[in-house]
Amino acid sequence: MSGFHPIMWVYMLVQWFLDRLFSSAPPPPNAKLRRPRIAIIGAGLTGVSSAAHCVGHGFDVTIFEAGDRNCVGGIWSRVNNTSGLQIHSIMYRFHPSVRWDQGYPDRGQIVSQITQLWKRYGLEERTKFNTKVTSVEKDLQGRWIVNSPSNGRFDGILAAVGSCGDPKMPHVPGQDKFKGEIYHSSQLDGKHAKGKKVIIIGGGASAVEALEFVVHEDAAKADILARSEKWIIPRNPIVDMVLALNPFGQETIFSWIPEALLRRFFYRDLADLAPPTQGLFTETPMVNTDILDQIRSGRAKWYRGDILSVEEDGVRFNHRAQGVPKGGPGKEDLIKGDIIIMATGYQRPSLAFLPESVFNEPYAPPNWYLQTFPPEYMSVCANNCTYVNAIGTVGNYHIGIYTRILLMFLVDPLTRPQEPLMKVWIDMTRWIKARSVGGAFEFFTYSELIWWFVFCIAINPFRWKWALFVFFGMGTALPMKVVQEEDKLRNGLGVN
Repeated sequence: MSGFHPIMWVYMLVQWFLDRLFSSAPPPPNAKLRRPRIAIIGAGLTGVSSAAHCVGHGFDVTIFEAGDRNCVGGIWSRVNNTSGLQIHSIMYRFHPSVRWDQGYPDRGQIVSQITQLWKRYGLEERTKFNTKVTSVEKDLQGRWIVNSPSNGRFDGILAAVGSCGDPKMPHVPGQDKFKGEIYHSSQLDGKHAKGKKVIIIGGGASAVEALEFVVHEDAAKADILARSEKWIIPRNPIVDMVLALNPFGQETIFSWIPEALLRRFFYRDLADLAPPTQGLFTETPMVNTDILDQIRSGRAKWYRGDILSVEEDGVRFNHRAQGVPKGGPGKEDLIKGDIIIMATGYQRPSLAFLPESVFNEPYAPPNWYLQTFPPEYMSVCANNCTYVNAIGTVGNYHIGIYTRILLMFLVDPLTRPQEPLMKVWIDMTRWIKARSVGGAFEFFTYSELIWWFVFCIAINPFRWKWALFVFFGMGTALPMKVVQEEDKLRNGLGVN
């Protein structure tokens, strides 16, 4: 029998309060919802959350999912059972009604929460499975057609295909002659590694997934072959939230402070594993504490270098010293192992179903308004689809905020951004982040994202009445009433 945990009890109480305060009421069964009608593409975490926000506020949706019923939950429906959340669940509140019973839930609980949300808001009857979206285009009345008119017409498009699609499984020269087993990091359920030597190729989030399997299986040893420099930050909610507070979303003259603190108090005796020149605020870091503990215990070893080939009994590897770039000189080693896990990530799902014009430079994704709205179409929101690198989380409150911004644009004509002004915002952000490695929208922090939202509302006085709705999902009656009066005034003046 588990003991009483006061901190977890308080956490559960806070979640109950957030649910009561911010969750919108699910519509009654077979309710006829009003326009605008939204087409949501994808039934993963983002798609289900966005749909729940829409129908909770009384707006009609249809979810188009390329897979079957088992695909509800997106990437979480496909990863290993040993996988879990690396950031604390307090930073993974993709809907106010989510109730976590532990700080770091596993894959099973995450899928369960997504499925409960899907059922709670009656989304089963609004989901079309086995329906891959290949095109969205406007009809003569300016409404969106998804694939064909038989699917109906929509006022807005919310793409929620995410950033992780099919497993990326590159072919390494010589891998056919390896005598052991080769798996992708997402395909480890039912596999066994007890007492075996495991080689993990890759050093990102997929490597964390592979390491969880290695620890769970009690493997003899894990050799991690990382092809690039990557920061590792502790699995600590306070540290992770503090790092996400950088409002500039890039390296600053103060960035050396958190980097030095991480080297001194987190890496400690393994400081040589920290990137020597790459800044912390340039790429998504690995969030894991176990990996350094495993290295210290001798049960894991971290190699930095280049994969040369696969041999019968292992991987031939060019081991580079700290700071030596990819392909640079190093010491050639044969890393022996019984199992190779390809921690090489996932292919990014395509947005090719969107109109071709949204991909024209210099305003191709992720260089869009608020990173998610293509300047040509304010009625399209690619929620969590254009994300590249960040310190924060893809599964938090911003999903609802983006969804409600789209609803605001569709309901209230006076809040809609014009294409030239959307491009001005993009160019302004580029100018502010001109020194950002990789580009202004290649990396952001969560506090920068909040600043974007605040700016979006503050810059247009007609959006002020929607502030409570956009940020908290509250108070729709007043702005809707104001919109009705504004419509009467505009119609009386003959203004469209």
